Amino acid sequence: MNNVMLDLETMGNGSKAAIVSIGACFFEPTTGEIGAQFHTIVNLKSSAYYGEIDAGTVLWWMEQSDDARKVLLDDMAVSLKDALGEFDEWISQIENFKERVVWGNGCTFDNVILGNAYKACRMRQPWPYSGDRDVRTLVDLGRTLHGFDPKNDMPFVGTHHNAMDDAVHQARYVSAVFNKLGRDENRTC
Repeated sequence: MNNVMLDLETMGNGSKAAIVSIGACFFEPTTGEIGAQFHTIVNLKSSAYYGEIDAGTVLWWMEQSDDARKVLLDDMAVSLKDALGEFDEWISQIENFKERVVWGNGCTFDNVILGNAYKACRMRQPWPYSGDRDVRTLVDLGRTLHGFDPKNDMPFVGTHHNAMDDAVHQARYVSAVFNKLGRDENRTC
């Protein structure tokens, strides 16, 4: 598998938002198979040193479930540099750098924020710029072309706003859109 679904939980919504957790999973969009998973909690003080926090997002977090907010106080949180190093090591299971494809939910969110965190820490982003993919665009294609909305129609398993659970859910609904588009493309008249 060379596709990675990425989800970040952050304390802002700008391109340099402070990251509080990173979740990811390998997946095969044509089959829906979910592979190895990655999850780490980032120490907020460390992340805020390199990133930005906005009041609106802090207030939003205060309204989330207790389970979702646990990430903010986790004793196992690591520094941002350590989290980025762990992610780099995990994604390196895809040995060919140029074959790494990283999906994020929004063309200006997950991938951009994580890429900016690597820059801020003077570390190399572990996927090529040509490997960026956007979940929202694919979901919009499914809705627009086929009235198909698995993002909202598929049951969510886990805790909303847990980066790992969100990444797996996103991988599942991206695969469902791939499947729908593939079936329609193979249809004969």
